[in-house]
Amino acid sequence: MRIALVGTENSHATHIIHHLNEDPISETARIVALVGADDEHNQKLLATGGITQLVPTPTELIGSVDALIVTNRDGALHREHAVPFLEAGVPVWVDKPLAASTADARAILEAARRTSTPVTSYSAVRWVADADILAQGTQTVGDLQAITVTGPADPASEYSGIFFYGIHAADLAQRLAPGEPGPVSTEQVGDTVIARYRSNGVAVTLQLVKPTDAGRVPFHAEIVGREGVVSHDVRLDADYVVPGLKVFLDLLATGRAPLDDATLLAPITVLEQISAALN
Repeated sequence: MRIALVGTENSHATHIIHHLNEDPISETARIVALVGADDEHNQKLLATGGITQLVPTPTELIGSVDALIVTNRDGALHREHAVPFLEAGVPVWVDKPLAASTADARAILEAARRTSTPVTSYSAVRWVADADILAQGTQTVGDLQAITVTGPADPASEYSGIFFYGIHAADLAQRLAPGEPGPVSTEQVGDTVIARYRSNGVAVTLQLVKPTDAGRVPFHAEIVGREGVVSHDVRLDADYVVPGLKVFLDLLATGRAPLDDATLLAPITVLEQISAALN
């Protein structure tokens, strides 16, 4: 599988190139082309991954690659990068967030539907081992009542504000309390944005804490049921992108997307309401 990657400014790009080209977890998939400027950073990525092709715009690669990974930090760029490939029948992984608006997210999903081309998007946090522990915990606490997910996010981020890092907490919340999110209420307390909504009757709270130069709050989730409570940090080790990368490789092997459209759209809907409330 010849895979192109756009969004090399994101640290995830470096990790993905490492796990597919340098120390490959797959015998069949490889990054063969990068999209971006001919600068020192991209030249280093080319050399590191043994990649020979660098182009300024992704559409130049349609017809010469089998899949696309979109890793731009700014979700507002994702629609323009993903849709042409989906319209050409090329599978796409949009590495969080799917988009920075529900309109763009729906346009991406509609392009995939029109051509029956698989597309997926998620936070790496959704698939790590500690997220699995939390998901199992939802089955052990009795009838699920409430979940609270805490993580870093900056409403003033140059990468579409709360979408850039807020997607991690929002997507994890969607895994733990799946369903269509209800209306979101938002308040800002100091440097923390607190958002509340219901999902299939479960009360969901997101606590999005602005990082400092010295550090950031860890990802954490608490699950409350009728019969118990589970509280657990979600730790990201050096290989934290690998589980999500394997999910995408499975999509390429089977042609089946791991998440349905409603699940992909749900966290974007939540983040859009938070963003609107803050602005």
